[in-house]
Amino acid sequence: MSNKTIKLNINGMTCSGCSSHIKKDLNVKDGIVSSTVNHETGEGKFVYDTNKISHQDVINAVNNVGNYSVVEDVEKEDCCVTNSDDKNQFDLIVIGGGSAAFSAAIKAESLGLTTLMVNSGLDFGGTCVNVGCVPSKNLIRAAEIAYHATHSNFKGIKPKGVAIDFTQIIKDKKALVTTLQQHKYMDVVSDFKYLTMLKGWAEFVNNKTILVDGKDTYTATNIIIATGATTNIPNIEGLNEVDYLTNVSLFDLEAKPKSLTIMGAGYIGLEIAMAYNRLGVKVHIIEFTDRPLRSQTNDIADILVEQMKSEGIEILPNFRAIKFEKDGDNTIIHCKCPDGSTTQIIEKGHIVVATGTKPNTSKLGLENIDLKLTEKGHILVNEKMETNVSNIYAAGDVTNTPPFVYTAAKEGSTAVNNAFSLSKHSVDYTSLPWVVFTDPQIAGAGMDEVEAEKAGIPFEVSKLDLIHVPRALAAQDTRGFIKLIRNTETDKLIGARVIAPEGGELIQQLSMAIKFGITVKDLAESFYPYLTLGEGIKLAAITFGKDVSKLSCCSS
Repeated sequence: MSNKTIKLNINGMTCSGCSSHIKKDLNVKDGIVSSTVNHETGEGKFVYDTNKISHQDVINAVNNVGNYSVVEDVEKEDCCVTNSDDKNQFDLIVIGGGSAAFSAAIKAESLGLTTLMVNSGLDFGGTCVNVGCVPSKNLIRAAEIAYHATHSNFKGIKPKGVAIDFTQIIKDKKALVTTLQQHKYMDVVSDFKYLTMLKGWAEFVNNKTILVDGKDTYTATNIIIATGATTNIPNIEGLNEVDYLTNVSLFDLEAKPKSLTIMGAGYIGLEIAMAYNRLGVKVHIIEFTDRPLRSQTNDIADILVEQMKSEGIEILPNFRAIKFEKDGDNTIIHCKCPDGSTTQIIEKGHIVVATGTKPNTSKLGLENIDLKLTEKGHILVNEKMETNVSNIYAAGDVTNTPPFVYTAAKEGSTAVNNAFSLSKHSVDYTSLPWVVFTDPQIAGAGMDEVEAEKAGIPFEVSKLDLIHVPRALAAQDTRGFIKLIRNTETDKLIGARVIAPEGGELIQQLSMAIKFGITVKDLAESFYPYLTLGEGIKLAAITFGKDVSKLSCCSS
């Protein structure tokens, strides 16, 4: 007898029409013998031919009907459940414990998949909550308050200063991290029926088996690698002997540093520099290229450098550290200067390494499964999060995709869907928004003019300085600009860059405009509340055809 019966709890049904919809769609699927669905109990009973479809195929079929989803199996069949005699066999293994891993686990639970999450290194929750987004943005906001207590854009307001309790700020940061790590990660999965969480180092034995801590083996139908990335430590003489810090160790330092020399002027180094400088720490930045945030155009870097220098941050572009050595409590940094000569920088406080990241792929036994990596060591995936090994998927910072917590979350759930569903999903980053939390903030979506030219797209650029935005004038803070890039053949927005105080709040609207093919004409003719920064988008759109400096506030 090849027929089997399963019962499923189905979320999203509100009336008899819902149950009829599911039954109708399932009954026409090849392999479904009969369907009984009750919207009042939320339960569905399905008889299917195992010679034609699987247990998982039935779940996928329900999930693909409208907005309904299987919450859990009421009665799971033997072929799709971990064998009670083999507690080390799972439907899915997730290696890692950050955003991508948790997103994958949440998706797997909704599909009723037995899942093992194996995590090592950072605590569960990964980089973002423990040592990345949460602590850095908390310190950045604290630093902003301190800065504005001593600086005013208005001549009639004279700030009287601020008392900074650095140790208390760090303690409060630690408390926030602990709270969010518990509430947003551990508590979310605490009642999951099919998830097992394990601390340990995972190594591939073959494409379906891992060895944890060199002792126990675990097997699964599909495996997702979500091991994230860590700071890339450059190979410089003496660096390993000077007790350098990274964001992992710096953010937990409760004693205020005497000073900091930051190696690297990418977004991590820049955010650290502005936050700690505003909290009373003298900061130097050594950058081996010609400017900070070198992935962006010069006009963005120029405004940021001007602001940072005005706050007393020393930036040394085209300097390359070639040797470190200790001299008592001081660290001597030997540098090669732009003109080829050498000089010495004496750091009385700490060295902070912020020279980019590297994917966590070493010692995973990837050679045992012949997994393909990029030249920089990232796991090579396509838009479906598939690797070159059919049952191995990857997600998050360990892959060759944009390294953000929100992209990692999307990739984790996508990987699970594509591993267990006939309906494949893709991740499209054409309109991806991003923000650098300096002051002014830097934000972008889509292409800039350099990328558009490289892609051979006919384009035009509109750049509106904030001096023309009423909100910025009223706030007496006109630092920055809004830049729009349009396709001249279609008038559609293909990219945007913003550098402005709180400029990150604008980028989602621009990202949506790119995603849904909004034209510059549409942006120019839409309504925007007067005296909002968002009005700058309208003015930047108008600037493609008019000189906004000659327009009235009431013009359109």
